[in-house]
Amino acid sequence: MKIGVMQPYFIPYLGYWQLINAVDKYVIYDDVNYINRGWVNRNRILVNGTPKYITIPLTGASQNKKINELQIDDTSKIIKKNWKMIENVYKKAPYYKDVIHVVDEIRNCREKKLVSFIQKTFSAICGYLDIETEMIVSSSLDKNNTLSGQEKILNICELLGATEYYNAIGGQMLYQAHDFEARGIELKFLKTKPVIYKQYENEFQPNLSILDVMMFNSGEEVKKLLNEYVLIDSD
Repeated sequence: MKIGVMQPYFIPYLGYWQLINAVDKYVIYDDVNYINRGWVNRNRILVNGTPKYITIPLTGASQNKKINELQIDDTSKIIKKNWKMIENVYKKAPYYKDVIHVVDEIRNCREKKLVSFIQKTFSAICGYLDIETEMIVSSSLDKNNTLSGQEKILNICELLGATEYYNAIGGQMLYQAHDFEARGIELKFLKTKPVIYKQYENEFQPNLSILDVMMFNSGEEVKKLLNEYVLIDSD
């Protein structure tokens, strides 16, 4: 049983989807503290050849709040501006007509709770990419909420019967292989291979939102890119 756990991010980059696709069960880690200027409520798209942020405006966002406590400010003009920007910058992209239906599904979501909204975006994109991984929200698990860090992840893994735990490569310093091995769990880190594709006639800009990947590549090509990674054993 392969398990992955990550905070919910807004329309994240390719590597995030590779992790979701690589595991059997993916835990949306929603009962940890929000981080200002992180990826929970923003990401980047290509605007005139340059990465530019799109953001979900929040009401009363604070690093003292859990992610699952956050609400979307649906009165903000930023929301409409974001969607219009996506339309304008990608309308001449080769797969715009295919992907705009996914964008519309996300745009038309009326969830005010941030985590619920991101869940709907995950569902829409997973549907487009035929990703069938089971999604679980961490706050729904009957776990020991007094734990933190690695111990909390281990608790989640044990509850879900994990035999393998996959984490993004950036988390190598956070986890110790011997602690996972002691619980009968193999620890691996997913590293995305270099991926380059044509973005109009611009110099390639990596690690943008998956929307950028989808706009410039067919659905079948994106599905192939989901497997462009290596798994690295923990030292």
